[in-house]
Amino acid sequence: MSPPSAGLMEVANGIREDFVARFPAEAVSVLERTDEVTLAREFSGLGVPGRLAVLDRLPPARAAGLFARIPIDQQATLLAAAPTHLALSLAPSLPAAKREALLKAVPKSLRGEIERLVDLPDGAAGRLIDRSACVLNRRMTVGEAIEKVRAAPVRGERTLYLVDRERRLDGRIEMQALVLADREDRIGSHAQPAVSVDLVAPREEVVDLLERHRADSLPVVDSDRRLLGVVRHDQLFETIGEEASADMQKMVGVSPDERAMSTPGFAVRRRLPWLQVNLLTAFLASAVVAMFEGLIAQFTALAVLLPVVAGQGGNAGAQALAVTVRGIALREVSARDMRRLVFKELVAGAANGLALALVCGAGVYLWSGSTGLAVVISCAMILSMPAAGVSGVVVPMLLAKLNQDPATASSIILTTVTDVTGFLSFLGIALALSSFI
Repeated sequence: MSPPSAGLMEVANGIREDFVARFPAEAVSVLERTDEVTLAREFSGLGVPGRLAVLDRLPPARAAGLFARIPIDQQATLLAAAPTHLALSLAPSLPAAKREALLKAVPKSLRGEIERLVDLPDGAAGRLIDRSACVLNRRMTVGEAIEKVRAAPVRGERTLYLVDRERRLDGRIEMQALVLADREDRIGSHAQPAVSVDLVAPREEVVDLLERHRADSLPVVDSDRRLLGVVRHDQLFETIGEEASADMQKMVGVSPDERAMSTPGFAVRRRLPWLQVNLLTAFLASAVVAMFEGLIAQFTALAVLLPVVAGQGGNAGAQALAVTVRGIALREVSARDMRRLVFKELVAGAANGLALALVCGAGVYLWSGSTGLAVVISCAMILSMPAAGVSGVVVPMLLAKLNQDPATASSIILTTVTDVTGFLSFLGIALALSSFI
């Protein structure tokens, strides 16, 4: 990272409206390394497009803080020009009183739309729409439509949508058909029916329609079929990728707001509470081992093999956890499917445990020369692997049933369960067969 003085000089010399517009990622990369005062000063010197580019690419928490510090009239101007996904991330971040004052300052038509969108559930189509799409009227000539497309700020659209006088969706036309048609033709004569999705439709329905119709975008309409915007294929799957990466962080107790370049203090505040929880659960696993302290003192080889049992159980549980969390996120499974999932993991765990028991038992016998020790760890594998797989299903399912995010720190809970069951099975069998070791 460059020193602060070099970063400030780079900001002072490099961040200009044209630079931000043409190289937004590089501009925000520079701004992210500055303190809050410098960031606010440089931000205030940008126009609306530059400000939106910065807010759209800053980490959400920092963008919300920056947005909250500017005057309400400027907030209203930015909100009116912001793409929907950005407006939805900025408006709800304000305290209730400030949010109400802000909504009063924006145009009436936009106010109603934002109020409806703020109340939408996560993943709804309305949270993914792009309002900047070029919209045409079927009474236009092809020449008029082409001129409007040229003047539009959006580039690369393959499908254009038509509306009537009430802005109700009235069909679609492919860009290729438009440019090949006679300039005097009415575009309505080349239009085709358009498949649309409701504002509150879940993301899974949007994905299904996009894939089924091989479309690059999908129009989003309200209850009166008024066109609100479009969901773009690339933006949708980028959002899914971001949420998947956030779930990966939450599964190990890391805040989804944390980024690779977040400050050490931010990382400590977000991670420490779950690390404290993990510490308590680690003591629980240690207490199980302490119950067999005399046995371990008598057969020190048991201490050497404990990590093998715990590690294999943890890996098996993590595999089942990943598959289950994905199934819950995509709504492939629910609580009513738990019995089938548990049965599946019992069978898979038993088969995997048996295969690992043969390999592990043979390895332990070659290492120690003890048939009893090989039998002990083989039996432990056969017992612990199904238990780990079942835990990988039950933990996220119970969290989902309790209306909690199944991705939140599931692996911390799972690690404790698999360690305890692994240690109990291994040491319990060792105690029962101690005369043969």
